[in-house]
Amino acid sequence: MTTYTTYFATTARGFEELLKTELEQICSAECKVAQGGVHFKTTQKGMYQALMHSRLASRILLPLISTNIFSDSDLYAAIVSFNWQELFDARDSFFVDFNGTNREIRHTQFGAMRVKDGIVDYFERKGSPRPTVDKISPDIRIHVYLERENLVVSLDLSGDALHMRGYREETGKAPLRETLAAAIVLRSGWQKGTPFIDPMCGSGTLLIEAAQMQANIAPQLTRKKWGFDFWKGHQPAMWQEVVQEAKQAVNLSKDFAHFYGIDLDHRVLQKAKQNAENAGVASLIQFHQGDIATLKNPTTSGEIGTIVCNPPYGERLGTTPALIALYSVFGQRLKQQFAGWNASIFSGEPELLNCLRLRSSRQFKAKNGPLDCVQKNYLISERSQEQTEDMKFEQNAQVATDFANRLAKNIKKVEKWAKQQGIDAYRLYDADLPEYNLAVDRYGDHIVVQEYAAPKNIDEQKARQRLLDAVSATLYVTGVETNKLVLKVRQKQKGTNQYEKLANKGDYFFVNEYGAKLWVNLTDYLDTGLFLDHRLTRKMVGEMARSKTFLNLFAYTGSATIHAALNGAKSTTTVDMSNTYLNWAEQNLELNELNGRNHRLIQEDCLQWLVNCRERFELIFVDPPTFSNSKRMENTWDVQRDHIELMKQLKRILTANGTIIFSNNKRGFKMDFDGLAELGLTAENISHKTLPLDFERNPQIHNCWIVKHIEG
Repeated sequence: MTTYTTYFATTARGFEELLKTELEQICSAECKVAQGGVHFKTTQKGMYQALMHSRLASRILLPLISTNIFSDSDLYAAIVSFNWQELFDARDSFFVDFNGTNREIRHTQFGAMRVKDGIVDYFERKGSPRPTVDKISPDIRIHVYLERENLVVSLDLSGDALHMRGYREETGKAPLRETLAAAIVLRSGWQKGTPFIDPMCGSGTLLIEAAQMQANIAPQLTRKKWGFDFWKGHQPAMWQEVVQEAKQAVNLSKDFAHFYGIDLDHRVLQKAKQNAENAGVASLIQFHQGDIATLKNPTTSGEIGTIVCNPPYGERLGTTPALIALYSVFGQRLKQQFAGWNASIFSGEPELLNCLRLRSSRQFKAKNGPLDCVQKNYLISERSQEQTEDMKFEQNAQVATDFANRLAKNIKKVEKWAKQQGIDAYRLYDADLPEYNLAVDRYGDHIVVQEYAAPKNIDEQKARQRLLDAVSATLYVTGVETNKLVLKVRQKQKGTNQYEKLANKGDYFFVNEYGAKLWVNLTDYLDTGLFLDHRLTRKMVGEMARSKTFLNLFAYTGSATIHAALNGAKSTTTVDMSNTYLNWAEQNLELNELNGRNHRLIQEDCLQWLVNCRERFELIFVDPPTFSNSKRMENTWDVQRDHIELMKQLKRILTANGTIIFSNNKRGFKMDFDGLAELGLTAENISHKTLPLDFERNPQIHNCWIVKHIEG
């Protein structure tokens, strides 16, 4: 008489229905879906077949105890009363994998300890030696699941998790689990016998899982150790029958060699080839090194196939312009090379998938570790090859059209002017269109896109998609290389936030500005080392500094000092609180061959230095922050509140015929003329004279004043 037993196969959330279908096909099981797995009723041979052939199950469990518990005493009693001698011998090692908690059992380690105690005490009460616990390679694994008062204790028949197929010796930086890869293949719509291409194949997991499906290679055919090896209910003859049937089913016919793996990294390709060799499908897969930007259809038969891949995405590699360009170019190549084909793309960022500019026919949600991911299937519309080859970046021209047109118009106007002015760094776009709230700056052959923080009432997903579209359009309009476009998010900064490091790439290069050479760094800090809106102010400072003693207070990277020195200042004194930026200023001096004792750099709290200063200067440039609460300053600083006190100290060190150029970026700043008059100073607003052409849309970006002694 055939005996049927109910087992439980675990799987990743979202794959339960797929697993149910698979188990029905493997062993004609009677299945019932549950959260995180499938209960399936089958024979012992059917269970062995499920272990051998399931591509989706994580573990297959044989339930032993199902009861309610309300305390750790109940847990212990349920365990110690079970007949463990029917399951395994005392000489066998075991391990307890405990999942879940309740009000009484709050820690899984405590729960595992109580189960372990119950098993050990059971054997001792039977007069047997204590079985040993082995955390690394146990003979028997006991799986315990606790949810509220519901307790299920099972024998883990798998041993190591079933995603561990044994073929993957080496992987890339962000590998897919084999079970997830199998699910992606099954959901892709790929049909056996048709071409399968992974154009960003990494270590080859998607290709290998698909090729094993094609060749009928059971995923566990080469596994050496199982969770049932020391189980007393194990039937070796029946298991060997399942193994032999699996071996006989393998079909490695070259007629099905339609698998193609492409990757840019030749080292990763070598790993993929070795993995395919280990998996027994190397003869079915052709691997090629290649860039996605030049992706071509490798098939020659004219057959329609499926592209399946897991491209890089932001969570693991950072959402960069390079990624946006990657997806955009990928979408273009799919349209050009694979008309009529199917594509299935798995990603952790749906917004990046939108850069493909393809309309999905189906989509599935899934988890890749802790990441929420989506898989989208596409039917690539048929189009003649001649049409598509002439459509260079066609889809980019359709992305953010209004933004692209405005950027192109601004470039035509600004770049000619910039060349005439002799400047390499300037603004191309500054939130000209409300829906694209960002700035685009050029620094030589680099582009910086700065996204202004969106208002809270703007949908976050919508704002992010617009940013991705704008970056894609910027790459298209400017023609800049993807690795020379930098993406930043700008927010209001307080205190020393402007000095905080974002990265440590150390990518410095210099730009030209009215004859001055100035180092910039686009990646490591919130700012680049050069405030572009102060360009005319620096030029004016340089012209006014000739033959004068010059002080640059709150100097940042000393760019105003460079202009003053190049224009023949008698001496320069550069003061800033940040050692980082003073070192930068020193490098700027060296770059312009400005060396000597008459160019001093002082690292100190600017306000404290000013109080103690006993020198006098003929020209002072001061550009303080709007607000600061730095720990390196004794008190907070507010430019509106404190500017008169600053002027009082500056007047003390200003020569009789001296000039102060006072600038700040506070919107709505109001000069206290009465307070100045009491100090014997007068001020002229020259903000309009210091606003460059590329910032004329934003007259409030800074304000600038010339302050002098009142004559007479």
